Amino acid sequence: MTDKKVLHIVSASIFAVLLVIFFIPFDTAGRIIAAVAFTAAATVTYVMVKKRSILSINKQQVLMIVSVIAVVYLMLYYITGLFVGFYRNIYGWNLTSFFGRLIPASVIIVVSEIYRWIIVAQNDRPSNILCYLSCVVAEMTVCSTANVAASSFNSFMNLVAETMFPAIIANLLYHYLSKRYGFYSNIVFRAVTTLYLYLIPIVPDLSSAIKSFVDLFLPIAIYLFIDALYEKKRRYALVKKSKLEVPITIIAVAIMLFSVMVISNHFYIGSYVIATESMTGELNKGDAAIYERYEDQTIEEGQVIVFEHDDIVVIHRVVEIQIINGQNRYFTKGDANEEADSGFIYDSNIIGLVNFKIPFIGYPTIWLRSLFRR
Repeated sequence: MTDKKVLHIVSASIFAVLLVIFFIPFDTAGRIIAAVAFTAAATVTYVMVKKRSILSINKQQVLMIVSVIAVVYLMLYYITGLFVGFYRNIYGWNLTSFFGRLIPASVIIVVSEIYRWIIVAQNDRPSNILCYLSCVVAEMTVCSTANVAASSFNSFMNLVAETMFPAIIANLLYHYLSKRYGFYSNIVFRAVTTLYLYLIPIVPDLSSAIKSFVDLFLPIAIYLFIDALYEKKRRYALVKKSKLEVPITIIAVAIMLFSVMVISNHFYIGSYVIATESMTGELNKGDAAIYERYEDQTIEEGQVIVFEHDDIVVIHRVVEIQIINGQNRYFTKGDANEEADSGFIYDSNIIGLVNFKIPFIGYPTIWLRSLFRR
């Protein structure tokens, strides 16, 4: 069997296995299966595919740089805990966590990087793409505590914004490092920035959305630093890159960053998908309402606001404001509703002020939400 056939069969098989694991409740058993599957894939490719050596003379320097960055990142992360506080690690330190999480995660990190190193050196586009996708799913399996089948809709969206997007960016960096400098730097970086979850009993109480923001920027910063340090001359010696490559990358990263912001609703800007027809005309079903967080801005009659009422998030228009005993009372109504909403809300109930909408973009969200209700 030729190397290409082996590459295609193995890369397609491991990707299929990881997808199955990801779309069913995995937890401990799934991580073990993923570790075994990646070990098998790495073994087959290592034995049956001719390996190509990495010719870079800077492997040791890059390994040192990446290791230092990983340690500094972890130190700074825990220093933030001095300001925001700590909470007890949900994994705990026991035999179940050790054998069910730490060992499988460690195996996945090591064997997936060996597998990646062999695949990317072959310059075979189909297997390279499948390898990348497999590593993204594996990264999510290691870092996430939830999966698609077992999640609610909200937790699934958090999984996308806070785990999938950082995994997509991080694995672009890992592919880059693996192809030019081997797999050791990837293993060290991933071990330091991931396995602490299973080794340190406390974790800084930092917003997961903010941490995801940092996790999106860090791989980009590492790539730019190493590229400027070692690859500048080499880049100019090669064929000029496509003019569209850099703008497309910037746009893709910007979209991911914006998505993390609006999906998590932990930043100044947030979003909610319109799932009913109560605001038809101004906000139609399927639109995404983009709002700015309410921080005591002046609200006038006619303003469309996001608020909580009876533990439900509502987006309606303010139709009347009363000031009683120094407190603002806001009466609201959906534009398409015949009657105003029952009761009233206070300033404390208001989440944000709607500034604009993105038409139709929320339909995939509505469809996904319907799946979770079945």
